[in-house]
Amino acid sequence: MTEQRTMIFSGSPLNRLSWLRTSPVFLNAIIASPDARWLLFKSGNPLSTNTGSKSILTFLSTKDVGPFIGEAPRFGQGKVSGSLTKEEQIPATEAVRHRGAPIVFLGLLETATGGTGALPSSEFADPEKALHKVEGTPYFALDVADLDLEDSVIESTLKESEPAKAGTTLDWLNSRTIFANADLFTGAIFAEGRSMVDWNSRNKFCPGCGSRNHSLWGGWKLGCSSLMPWADNTGRKPCPSGKGLHNYMHPRSDPVVIMLTVDQSGDKIFLGQNNSFKGFYSALSGFIEPGETFEDAVKREMWEEAGMKVSDPKYHRGQPWPFPASMMVGFFSRADSTLPVRTDLDNELADARWFTREQVLSVLNHVSGSSMNLNKADEKKEGDPPFTVPPTTALAGVMIRDWAEGRAKFAPVSLN
Repeated sequence: MTEQRTMIFSGSPLNRLSWLRTSPVFLNAIIASPDARWLLFKSGNPLSTNTGSKSILTFLSTKDVGPFIGEAPRFGQGKVSGSLTKEEQIPATEAVRHRGAPIVFLGLLETATGGTGALPSSEFADPEKALHKVEGTPYFALDVADLDLEDSVIESTLKESEPAKAGTTLDWLNSRTIFANADLFTGAIFAEGRSMVDWNSRNKFCPGCGSRNHSLWGGWKLGCSSLMPWADNTGRKPCPSGKGLHNYMHPRSDPVVIMLTVDQSGDKIFLGQNNSFKGFYSALSGFIEPGETFEDAVKREMWEEAGMKVSDPKYHRGQPWPFPASMMVGFFSRADSTLPVRTDLDNELADARWFTREQVLSVLNHVSGSSMNLNKADEKKEGDPPFTVPPTTALAGVMIRDWAEGRAKFAPVSLN
């Protein structure tokens, strides 16, 4: 069995405590904890500190972000500012936040010693009892682009934060450079936070009736404002989101198949080059369509993109991809390398071909052989490898390396 290494964006260290998201009692208490830490974003780019050699994500305290999150209560907000809703038991007001920018409760980093290992069992089901039992650091996320504040006010608030007062220079890090600036711990928190604040930011209006949405469940559900107890719906039809379960009110992850095809000998793989990135070859990929399995999607995408009939799709592993909210699902498949390859079917595919294990290993062993710096993929210098492939921070890079180095083994097969 192939050894599974933890990939960036996966292996979250947090207990998400999902069963407590509906409780304003729990959320209002834990957000006020002096241990609470916040990852701020600005249009999807995280707050960071430049250390000279690289940037690291910066986490602030609740005190630091006070001007951004407004007055209490932050969850279970009533009609009147500063009040708690008295209709907490109806779905429309479960930990409702209809005043201020959406706040996402990411979870709790439980203490290494004496941690609770909290589960949705009887001892942690009651929010007030859970508050006394859980131990650790709560994490939250917020995107300042959703605030009704001028940039100058946001920046002046950040200058008053503890890190800034200690001499740290804060800046917004381009989220696409996170691969070089995050370890597994911060990468996983970044992935959850970015996907969730993006989802909240994009879905400001109810798809069912067009009314304004607001935040429920600590940022994990959207609610239609027409369902609030004090909403005036005179002359309007009831919003369909008021009955039943609707997927547009909950976060979505869009599945994408990553397809690495191995030939009949087991010693060649099929890689493609995008029109925008000359010299950079990777596994082919595509979104899952309605009414098909992952295996169906692998076969369809390979046929549509390269005119290739593949067989025996086998799942390898997955990776969250928070740009904005995809789930990469890696599959190996088999195909006949003696048959012709089509590169005229997909306008994004500049080239596609079979590579031998020897060719791939020579690139992997080169100091510049794997990179996510696609903007410079076509800037060849003397001594550079003939092509580059994704690094192991991307699922395609892991699959290519697992095949090349023999962790993913493929025996010769007859494909006639």
